[in-house]
Amino acid sequence: MKTELNYINLSYQTHSQKEYHIPLTYQIFGPDLFSAPIILVNHALTGNSNVSGEKGWWKQLIGENQVIDTKKYTVLCFNIPGNGFDDFLIDEYEDFTPSDIAEIFLKGLEALHIKNLYAIIGGSLGGGVAWEMLARQPQLAEIFIPIACDFKTHDWLHAQCLVQKFLLDGNDEPLQKARIHAMLCYRTPQSLNDRFQNRYDPEKQRLESEDWLVYHGNSLNERFSLKAYKLMNHLLMNIDTEEQQLEKIDARMHLIAVDTDLFFPASEIRMCFEQLKEKKKEVFYHEIQSIHGHDAFLMEYKQLNTIIKNIL
Repeated sequence: MKTELNYINLSYQTHSQKEYHIPLTYQIFGPDLFSAPIILVNHALTGNSNVSGEKGWWKQLIGENQVIDTKKYTVLCFNIPGNGFDDFLIDEYEDFTPSDIAEIFLKGLEALHIKNLYAIIGGSLGGGVAWEMLARQPQLAEIFIPIACDFKTHDWLHAQCLVQKFLLDGNDEPLQKARIHAMLCYRTPQSLNDRFQNRYDPEKQRLESEDWLVYHGNSLNERFSLKAYKLMNHLLMNIDTEEQQLEKIDARMHLIAVDTDLFFPASEIRMCFEQLKEKKKEVFYHEIQSIHGHDAFLMEYKQLNTIIKNIL
């Protein structure tokens, strides 16, 4: 299995007319390219190209004998340029939109001589980038599986990202505070209340729930850069796929929502499905039942595995 970080050097002009040299990095898992069907996985906000193996953030889904079986499929994952996993960071992050990232990924596929994909799978922000990719190349993939995401950022999510931006622009532990706020959007009141039940830690002299949030803030601060987080939050804030392009996408679509998602509400994803099915035959809707909210796509693996097993 190949897991090393590979590089494609690209020259790219953003939609804001800025010129960049992009070292687009990626990893491949499973058989060599073109020896098996290729599945492109687009990572989420704090994810990266390391989707499988011991430290893979989606290892419960991708690997040998997993539902996305790396003995059967070649799995390809690009890093969103500027996510910092490959030490490349972007200072002027507002130069980029998800539309730019989609075009950079398409240039990456072109550089690898990949004209068609068996499937594109993307979670959260990664799914939004995938919507943008398919809007530009409707014949690119046979199957499209956007998980816990929509083709655009709606007002509620934009507002939460705006609060994140305010926190990230502050001087006092910006990344920690932004992460704590984000965790309250990734989860639900029921998820936190059921887990902690107002338990108090006498040694730390605070609620266990507060301690858990502080832990997540500090943990992300140790493994993620502020510049990268600002970029990723900005991208999440600006997913804006052209709606009229959606019906032109050839791929068999399987939209997966979480019934308690506060970021990309199931009601919005179901509305997208209802509108698309009026114009397309092969579009389907699936829903994960969970008390955990948006993060259920990283927690409810039994349900997610069952859904994806029946799709691939």
